[in-house]
Amino acid sequence: VQLQASGGGLVQAGGSLRLSCAASGRTYSTYNMGWIRQAPGKEREFVSGTMRRSGSNTYYADSVKGRFTISRDNAKNTVYLQMNSLKPEDTAVYYCAASLGNLRNGADYWGRGTQVTVSS
Repeated sequence: VQLQASGGGLVQAGGSLRLSCAASGRTYSTYNMGWIRQAPGKEREFVSGTMRRSGSNTYYADSVKGRFTISRDNAKNTVYLQMNSLKPEDTAVYYCAASLGNLRNGADYWGRGTQVTVSS
């Protein structure tokens, strides 16, 4: 599975951004998909995930719950992350990731990251 993330940028606190991750590979729908981020000087942090095949099972880090929404379109091989009410602490490089297991424990495939910067 190859992953290509896009949609990052600079936004003021309270604003919104939508990240997209286009996946290639015939086995895309068999993977759990999601987002992991890394802020400067910090370890990578799980953000959100969606279960394979069905996008209805979603899970979030406590720090983004209620503000971020993940979705996937298997027909387009794409997963999205809608980020609302952004905070400066959301500033990080966001990576699209795929895993046959739980994304909280790591990923089997990583995309190139996209920078999200939230100004105060």
